[in-house]
Amino acid sequence: MNTPRPIRFFHRGRTVSVDASTPTRTVLQWLREDEACTGTKEGCNEGDCGACTVLVGELADGPGPDVVGGLRLRSVNACIRFLPTLDGKALLTVEDLKPAAGGALHPVQQALVDCHGSQCGFCTPGFAMSLTACYERHCEAGTRPTRQELADELSGNLCRCTGYRPILDAGQKMFDLGTVRLDTAPIVQALQSLQAEPALSLPGFEAPRTLDDLAALRQAQPQATLLAGATDIGLWNNKQFRPLPQLLYVGEVKELQRIEEMDGGLRIGAGASLEDAWTALADAVPELREVWLRFASPPVRHAGTLGGNVANGSPIGDGAPVLIALGATLVLRQGERERRLPLRDFYVDYMKNRLEPGEFLQAIEVPRPAPDAAVRVWKISKRYDSDISAVCGAFLLALDGGRVREARFVFGGMAAIVKHAAHAEAAVVGQPWTEATARAAMDALTRDFTPLTDQRASADYRLRVAQNLLLKLWLQTRPEAPLPVAAGSVWQAA
Repeated sequence: MNTPRPIRFFHRGRTVSVDASTPTRTVLQWLREDEACTGTKEGCNEGDCGACTVLVGELADGPGPDVVGGLRLRSVNACIRFLPTLDGKALLTVEDLKPAAGGALHPVQQALVDCHGSQCGFCTPGFAMSLTACYERHCEAGTRPTRQELADELSGNLCRCTGYRPILDAGQKMFDLGTVRLDTAPIVQALQSLQAEPALSLPGFEAPRTLDDLAALRQAQPQATLLAGATDIGLWNNKQFRPLPQLLYVGEVKELQRIEEMDGGLRIGAGASLEDAWTALADAVPELREVWLRFASPPVRHAGTLGGNVANGSPIGDGAPVLIALGATLVLRQGERERRLPLRDFYVDYMKNRLEPGEFLQAIEVPRPAPDAAVRVWKISKRYDSDISAVCGAFLLALDGGRVREARFVFGGMAAIVKHAAHAEAAVVGQPWTEATARAAMDALTRDFTPLTDQRASADYRLRVAQNLLLKLWLQTRPEAPLPVAAGSVWQAA
């Protein structure tokens, strides 16, 4: 453990030092209670509504879609972000929106006024910050977002009274109101100075910077809670009031954030953000683009990690079905030892896995599908954007001369763990890929799963949906006259 020191980060034009006697205190609490920055609102307090959206800036290692003037600038939810995780970074809120010449409103704010994008106003600062991130990125690149891209950018911001049409109008108009850019030079200079600080170490909170240091700390403290983006742990704190006496924060370990090409696939560090990991997966397998955009919201994807999603092991998480269908392997680390385990064998029961004491997930290795393999993933939820799945089905299918050579049918939301539909797979392998074969697989699903009824869906609904997804798979991959992917989407079909 290093000598305790204050948390230090850039805020409102200066580097601030904050003592953290409670490591689980949130950024939102600090802003409103200590700084009187009340523009950032508390809505759901669970990272869902976007009223608390702020921007976090980090020094960029190189160019990228989120890089603005040397900073990687990303929207996050302040309500579930623990204050110590800001150490060495920059925090920007609605109070930081720089006025235009003559003291006029920032183009983002003026566009919201002009387009009547605010009614009660409670959610407006969150929308303004998401729009600001979009504005900065597109000004940097010299481009403009489409209306659909704006909708994707704002999928983590909910509005109860205005409706989204005028807000999307504002997103388009803000580029017509002049260029008022964030001055990143003093921020970059301040963050460069903060790099000389030792790793943050507080009572109940450790933030190692190397993989070896993390492995040593994890082995010495096997009962500690590993913290990444707090997109789940933040709710343990805010909603369940769980005690979290010792946190090991993995967000400063750069080795865990690497995404690398490997022979035949990708190696995704467990600390890579959901946004970065899904971007890489969708680049490798374009059929994953829609599920990437529907996986939570941008603020959640910017904070959360794919490794955290997998290790958490929720049966309604959307990462595991996709990765299991692709044949992913986990790289697990305990001290100096590494071992590999197929993801399909990782889960043993509800929220239980095969991690040993002192062991953690280091990386996920994902092979590329064979060129002739069809990959499909469908997420079924009550809300299209920013919602939890009732059922998630991930499929990989390969044919030889009209017969099924390989079939992987993986479902989330159907059992206590994400798993293959083994009977349904057996019903199709070696068989001609006909409607009769697909319907045999649909019937076999009754032997694979006994779904539960909960607030998201009934057991009957879940089983019927899963069966229908198999039929949809056949319609899109049948040897003769397959339906185009767009024909199965309510958003793309004419």
